[in-house]
Amino acid sequence: MSDATLAALPPRRMSWRRRILEGGGFWPAVPALVYLAVFLVAPIVTLLGFGFVTLDRGQVADGSVTLEHMTGVLTDPLVWRLTWRSFWVAAVATTLTLFLAYPVAYAFSHVQGIWRTLLLVAIISPLLTSALVRAYAWIVILGGRRGLLNQTLLSTGIIDQPLQILNTSMAVLIGMTQIHLPFMILPLLAVLAERDKRYEEASLNLGAGQVATFFKVVVPMSLPGIVAGFALVFAVSYTNFIIPQLLGGGNYSTLAVQVYEQTIVVLDWSRGAALATLLLGSCFVMILLITAVGARLTRWSEVSK
Repeated sequence: MSDATLAALPPRRMSWRRRILEGGGFWPAVPALVYLAVFLVAPIVTLLGFGFVTLDRGQVADGSVTLEHMTGVLTDPLVWRLTWRSFWVAAVATTLTLFLAYPVAYAFSHVQGIWRTLLLVAIISPLLTSALVRAYAWIVILGGRRGLLNQTLLSTGIIDQPLQILNTSMAVLIGMTQIHLPFMILPLLAVLAERDKRYEEASLNLGAGQVATFFKVVVPMSLPGIVAGFALVFAVSYTNFIIPQLLGGGNYSTLAVQVYEQTIVVLDWSRGAALATLLLGSCFVMILLITAVGARLTRWSEVSK
């Protein structure tokens, strides 16, 4: 049989055993998918399912499938106030991290050599410390009269009375902004460090100034990193309960804090699961909205070029 005839024959279908052995298709991803299904999807589905049943001493009561817990959560005005507070804190903290992270990422894209390495180490090093430890560090800094901040301001004569920052929304915003800042910087680094600087040179050669080039060329090119960082920081801020609980004090509560208190402290797993369903569902909707707006802005920036 000639080579031309062999080439014209349809290729043989590879058996599934051979595909597994050779790693073809989606098979290499199966272990990761199984791991995610067992240790991520299944626990979340189980937790959310508790919101639709009644638990008695840790056991699901027979015939207890009900919408009472979800209805009670959705009709509770306090829950919606906490949801709004969670959204407000997350939105403000995310915006603050964006304004603080962008200059750092922009500077990283211009430095070279040892300075770039040192800046990268400074960005990543906070991630090596637990968020809980950093939250306690902010308690030491923002504490009462004996706090580091008040001691410094009082000793220098800048203020006469200690500032009341701890156990307020300001303390929560400060903690969230500092703790989540690396999650905003890293996506911006990936985009700004690899951007094509010839577009900036062309803009400058055509007569545009540095400011116009930055806002009309650099910022539109970095929109994918802005959207990715905004979505990531918003998600971790919206669902965070450690920072509001420690820096906001016992009277400062968010939706995530309520989930923790109902599940761990009160041991009302059904209501806690219903609150968790609302928390995760609303967070998922917000991320979809951020992604949709980011996709539209990215298309607009490409067209405007």
